[in-house]
Amino acid sequence: MENEKKEQSVAAQRKEQLFLQKKHGMITIGAEETMKADEFCEGYKNFLDHAKTEREAVAFTIAAAQQAGFTEFDCTKTYAPGEKVYVNNRNKAVMFAVIGRNGTKNGVRLGIAHIDSPRLDLKPNPLYESSDLALFKTHYYGGIKKYQWPTVPLALHGVVVKKDGTTVDVYYGDEESEPCFVVTDLLPHLANEQMSKVMTKAFTGEQLNVLIGSRPFNEDKESESVKLNVMNCLFEKYGITEADFMSADLTMVPADKARDIGFDRSMIGGYGHDDKVCAYPAFMAALDTQMPDSTVITVLTDREEIGSDGATGMKSTYMVDFIADLAKADGMELRHVMARSTCLSADVNAAFDPTYASAFETNNSSFINQGAVITKYTGSGGKYSTSDATAEFMAQIRRILDDAGVLWQTGELGKVDGGGGGTIAKFVANWNADVVDLGVPVLSMHAPFEVVSKIDVFETYRALFEFYRA
Repeated sequence: MENEKKEQSVAAQRKEQLFLQKKHGMITIGAEETMKADEFCEGYKNFLDHAKTEREAVAFTIAAAQQAGFTEFDCTKTYAPGEKVYVNNRNKAVMFAVIGRNGTKNGVRLGIAHIDSPRLDLKPNPLYESSDLALFKTHYYGGIKKYQWPTVPLALHGVVVKKDGTTVDVYYGDEESEPCFVVTDLLPHLANEQMSKVMTKAFTGEQLNVLIGSRPFNEDKESESVKLNVMNCLFEKYGITEADFMSADLTMVPADKARDIGFDRSMIGGYGHDDKVCAYPAFMAALDTQMPDSTVITVLTDREEIGSDGATGMKSTYMVDFIADLAKADGMELRHVMARSTCLSADVNAAFDPTYASAFETNNSSFINQGAVITKYTGSGGKYSTSDATAEFMAQIRRILDDAGVLWQTGELGKVDGGGGGTIAKFVANWNADVVDLGVPVLSMHAPFEVVSKIDVFETYRALFEFYRA
């Protein structure tokens, strides 16, 4: 009997030494750290409410950065260690840099998140009247389940630029005192045909029309009088005409504000967690970074949800052009700087959902309340469209996070043949930099109302901050 106890004791010791130790947020980080997470997430909820589009996220972060001492970058100047600069790319993407003691000579530390989210964009000629109702035609942006968007209260956000160059900001429908808008749905009594269709066919993109009005302009018998009344409302409020829609970036986003989820208030529900839940921690880590060894650059980029194409997406050269300017000031070549650079692609992963457990492979899933999730590779099928972080870089990140006591985990995006998705990591890797995805696990990803854990948000901030100063 004594020998059995001894053998069990030895086995237990060896298991502790050799097995991967599963963690749980509350048990691992304790009450004090949990309180810090709750406080941090109050700021995040405010950001989420005021940055529903990429333009709003850029404006919000630049204003906060200026208060923290960041100035607009001037390529004709030389910057000293500790100085802080930002670059605004067309009001839709932005970069924040803290100059390091060694500048770019040993490469730069990159943290990159995207600030665009799935939504319903207005078409260039969106306004029409049908059966005495006024509606907007939309073109959905990013990967959505179309059936999730009808009957959700919507708000109109964006900008209208007139021919004379005047810019009009539009934010309408978020406040309780304001009207909101909605995509209608068919009543179940008449929906036998609709409900017999597969989910991808139940709603089409052309059916995502937004209801915006029903009263005519006046008692005149003019045609399209409801459309006229809506256009008159827009003219009185914003001074725009129908032709101005052709030079506008306008979108319909969920009108709800971020809210705590659960009796214990442990989670946050809201629109746009993917990927603002990583953008905010990355930005806050940039604000808190003072004098790093290597220059730290936080990039809040656009258009990730639709493939990263365009001047404000990561397929553009705007980031490497900025790094090239910094490298030139240090007497370095861009290619040498990039080869020595490291990057955390701050993007979300799918949190394990017990209601849909069959979509996940449990041993390689990320879980709510277990910290920031490192995703070694994304892509689909046989690792298509992914960069796959090297073992050496994975070991480096493990060491940084463990030494700082950051709560973290690893995860894949569901079962191997279950689907898949990509991030901007591969575009950074194409510039010959080491990169891995790190971010927050999300429930109901890409839905109008997603859910995250407060602990995971805070630990993602800690992970980025420790990476920046390592």
